[in-house]
Amino acid sequence: MTGTEPDGAAAVFEAHRAVLTGVAYRMLGRVADAEDVVQEAWLRWSAAAHADIREPRAYLVRVTTRLAVDRLRQVRARREAYVGPWLPEPLVTDFGPAVPDTAERAVLADSVSLAVLVVLESLSPLERAVFVLREAFGFPYAEIAATLDRSEAAVRQLAGRARRHVDEGRPRYDVDPAERRDLTERFLTAAAGGDLEGLLALLAPDARLIGDSGGKAKAPLRVMETADKIGRFLCAVARDPATFGEFRALEVNGGPALLVLLEGQPDSLTQVDVKDGLIQCIYIVRNPDKLAALVS
Repeated sequence: MTGTEPDGAAAVFEAHRAVLTGVAYRMLGRVADAEDVVQEAWLRWSAAAHADIREPRAYLVRVTTRLAVDRLRQVRARREAYVGPWLPEPLVTDFGPAVPDTAERAVLADSVSLAVLVVLESLSPLERAVFVLREAFGFPYAEIAATLDRSEAAVRQLAGRARRHVDEGRPRYDVDPAERRDLTERFLTAAAGGDLEGLLALLAPDARLIGDSGGKAKAPLRVMETADKIGRFLCAVARDPATFGEFRALEVNGGPALLVLLEGQPDSLTQVDVKDGLIQCIYIVRNPDKLAALVS
C-alpha cells in the first residue's frame, strides 16, 4: 500500500477502529473523548507515508495511545472539579463474532467494567496505558515500550505497579450474568416501591452506592455506605412519583444494566456488583451528558 491509495488507507484504519476505540475508551472512560482521540489518530494516519509503515496496527495503536495519554493529562483537572463522584460514561458493549472465545470475552468485559475503570482513575496516565495495553489487549512488553517510548524494564515496572493497584482496588465477583440481571431488576423494583425490607434483603450489610450526576441531576454527592443508609435513602427517593419510569435492559460495560426512561428520555442507568447472592455496590449514572448516547 502507498500514500496514493486513500481508499486502501481508509480500509486499513476501519479494520482497526474497534481496537483503537477500545484502547481510547479504557484510557479515558468517556465515549466523546475516545472518539476525539480516534478521529485525531485517523487524521495522522491519513497524512502518513503508508509505504514506510510495515505494521499498521502497531502504528495506529501507538498513535492512539499517545494521544489518549495526552488527553488524559488534560482532563484530570476537569475531573477534579467534578461535582460529586465521577463514574465512567456508560458504554453499550457488544463484542460480536470478532471475539468468539469465552476467555477473551471475559477479559475484555472485565477490563471495561465500571469497577475496573473507577480503579484505573487512580493510576498515572502511563500506568493506565500499560495496564490497558497489556491486560486488556495482550500486547507484548516490547511493543508497549515502543509505544510509550520507554525501556522494556520500565514498562514491566509500570505494569507491576498498575496491576497491584488494580488488584487491591477492584472487587473480584464471578457472577452469572442472569443472576446479576435478576438482582438488578429486583433491586429497582424494590427501590421504586419504597420497599425497605425488600432492599435490605438484597443488599450486603456493607454495600456501597455511587451516584454520578455531575451536579446536573439529583444524586448523593458522596459515596453512600451500609445497606440501611442506602435502603432508607432509596425509600425517600421513591416518594417522588416522577423518579421511576420505563425500564430498559442493556449490556453496559460488559455486564447487565437497567436504563430508566422518563417520557422517553434517559433518566438514570443502574448497574450492580454482586457477591454471594447479595448486592455489594450500586452504580447509578444520572448525568444527562453521559446518558444521551444510550438511546441514540
